[in-house]
Amino acid sequence: MGIVQGRGVDSSLNEVGVDQADLFYRNYRGIPFDKIYTSNLRRTKETVSRFIDLGIGHEALPGLDEIHWGSKEGKPFNERDHHEYRNVTRQWQQGNTHIKIAGGESPDDVKIRQRESLEKIMNKQDERTILICMHGRALRIFICLLLDYPLKHMSLFPHNNTGLYRIICTGSYYRVDTINSLRHLNSNGAE
Repeated sequence: MGIVQGRGVDSSLNEVGVDQADLFYRNYRGIPFDKIYTSNLRRTKETVSRFIDLGIGHEALPGLDEIHWGSKEGKPFNERDHHEYRNVTRQWQQGNTHIKIAGGESPDDVKIRQRESLEKIMNKQDERTILICMHGRALRIFICLLLDYPLKHMSLFPHNNTGLYRIICTGSYYRVDTINSLRHLNSNGAE
């Protein structure tokens, strides 16, 4: 529908999203996840609902919510908004990650709330294999947090809905093993 979503818009998955979630589940249901983390937003919980239905523990953390796009959320995306969005994201690429759209959050703001969630997740020593379902811009910021990259590099990490990143924690650092895999969208069943 062309409506700007973010942290302040709590919509359900559309038909395409439901299909993508089903393919993701069918391809990764064999992984023995110890825990599932999602944002507080409905669309992440719906994406992994079939895993949760298996009885895998689940926790929603507000730190995993999408960036808040402020005054642009809940409104149709138009040419003027696109221009403003491009200007803001260019500023971020130049290292000005404190800049935000009016009424919204900056990447720096998101990183602060994500750090708290990451600490909570990593303090669970019995959770070795976890599934985190979150949002595009928030995901890019989260990966920078994990890798200790400056936020201006968040655009290095592509994102598509249900794109899979596999990240290994060695105990002292994180390593990205798989980047935005969409193989599950091109298959008919479990891999």
